[in-house]
Amino acid sequence: MSHLRSKLALLAVVAASFASTAAEAHTGIGSTSAFTAGLIHPLSGADHILAMVAVGLWAGLRGGPALWVWPATFVGAMLAGGALGMAGMGLPFVEQGILASVLALGVAAALALRPSVALGMALIALAGLFHGHAHGTEVPADASGLTYAAGFALATAALHAAGIAATVGATRFALPVVARIAGAVTALAGLGLMIAGT
Repeated sequence: MSHLRSKLALLAVVAASFASTAAEAHTGIGSTSAFTAGLIHPLSGADHILAMVAVGLWAGLRGGPALWVWPATFVGAMLAGGALGMAGMGLPFVEQGILASVLALGVAAALALRPSVALGMALIALAGLFHGHAHGTEVPADASGLTYAAGFALATAALHAAGIAATVGATRFALPVVARIAGAVTALAGLGLMIAGT
């Protein structure tokens, strides 16, 4: 358990230090509002919240290095996608990719799939790229891209941590099925969002 806590603490420190470094690079009201806009963006849509918590649920169920590698992969790919979006570079099927990621990550958690860490990273990186691109294309015109990215990275890391904490807590009380049920609910919600979007 202490090993898990140290990994979660490391993830939180990395996210917080990235956020504070970016915020210090651009002082003033503009940077504060850019950071806040970035922080709020992942929390403004059910599709983003569901996918990001599902990454944490799945990582918690998979255990081992996936506990920190998979969330870090999502955040890294999301930042890359965000940079593409901010640069005006198109990415095909972004909305479809986001909705598919909610369904896929929910199913992975519901079934407690245990692929190799590398295979899980590939799926999670693809999901992160789509989510990041959506964040990047919606950066406010007067906002600092770096500060905005720091905000959505921190919010995403917090959502991952919430999913991991829920899974670890459920497992501690010998109820890992609760995390799997949450994954199933996520998958159903993703399916519902896909149907509503057609």
